[in-house]
Amino acid sequence: MTEVKSSPVVAPPPAAPSVEPERRRGWFGLVRPWLPLVALAVFAILPYSTVSLPGLFDGPLNSPGTLQLLAICLVFGGLAAGYDLLFGRTGMLSFGHALYFAAGVYGTDILVTKDGLPLWQAALLTLAGGAILAALLGAIALRTAGIAFAMVTLAFAQVGATLVALDSGGLTGGEEGLPLDVSGLPDSLVGVANTVNLYWLALAYLALVVFVVARVAASPTGRVLAGLRDDERRIGVLGLDPYRFKLVAFTLSGSLATAGGVIYCLLVGGASPHITSSELTLSLLVMVVLGGPGTRWGPVIGGFLYMYLDHRLTDFGSSSAVDSLPTVLSAPLSQPLFVLGTVFILAVYFFPGGLASLKTRLTPLLRLTPRPARSGR
Repeated sequence: MTEVKSSPVVAPPPAAPSVEPERRRGWFGLVRPWLPLVALAVFAILPYSTVSLPGLFDGPLNSPGTLQLLAICLVFGGLAAGYDLLFGRTGMLSFGHALYFAAGVYGTDILVTKDGLPLWQAALLTLAGGAILAALLGAIALRTAGIAFAMVTLAFAQVGATLVALDSGGLTGGEEGLPLDVSGLPDSLVGVANTVNLYWLALAYLALVVFVVARVAASPTGRVLAGLRDDERRIGVLGLDPYRFKLVAFTLSGSLATAGGVIYCLLVGGASPHITSSELTLSLLVMVVLGGPGTRWGPVIGGFLYMYLDHRLTDFGSSSAVDSLPTVLSAPLSQPLFVLGTVFILAVYFFPGGLASLKTRLTPLLRLTPRPARSGR
């Protein structure tokens, strides 16, 4: 019997590494990791610019009015990012987040104005008190889940709003609010000429919130929080305690909101009862959904854009251009909430994932755009 010899199987040579991904990456892919630092540097040097943007701002970029508006937008961008840690990254819908923001505003104001403490002591005590308050109320509210959790947080916020309105001991000023005694503040934070310092303080707050939220999201705790958002039962099966992780997220989010309240108190020069209403929490929810929940920059963009439109649409609604329109147009355009609601509806309809999904939705359209043919040599 003839033996048949099999020829050895020769493996194909390894394919050369494709350079196509690098080509697709391009210059934008190389500079993309540095874009946050570039944006931070641009915002930091903005007060040195004398550029005027008519229609967007009433004065040049370095004017006190423009800097204060930008500072308020930065604070609410950070506030929305901190709320997204609770809502977008952990999946907990809270209707009482304004309580911790109000605790920062009123706590700073009372300790400086009524007790005469220096600003740094008042700020530290307020931050500690806001963190303890968030931990205590969170420990109670997290015994429930879903709609019940949202209603419990709303009840706590309503209690806080009632205490502010009652003005027990004359601490809160009731419906008139409580002006901040600037004599207890450093000279660098007092006066229109020092608005730039408050602007930089607001920018530092936003950078801190983005850094903290990004670090938490990239940590093992952040992965557990994402698991709680997607399927809480699976986390329990793995032997982890969902209650503890949710309490950490709740406390951290409330503490960041309290820090934002401290900065906001300095920006507006006091406290007013409107910040204790549930409407503020609903506004935060709109900011997060508008920007894109669970994303790094979506809530920041949503918070910044919402507050900018909220301030600018008030001036736009009372302008002569709107008054000259027919009544059927001038009546709705003179209401900022109507315009904001329309913008929100359109944004949610065309971009369900928020403004952060804009690039994902536009990429397929850009790929369909015909590119000019390259001439070969």
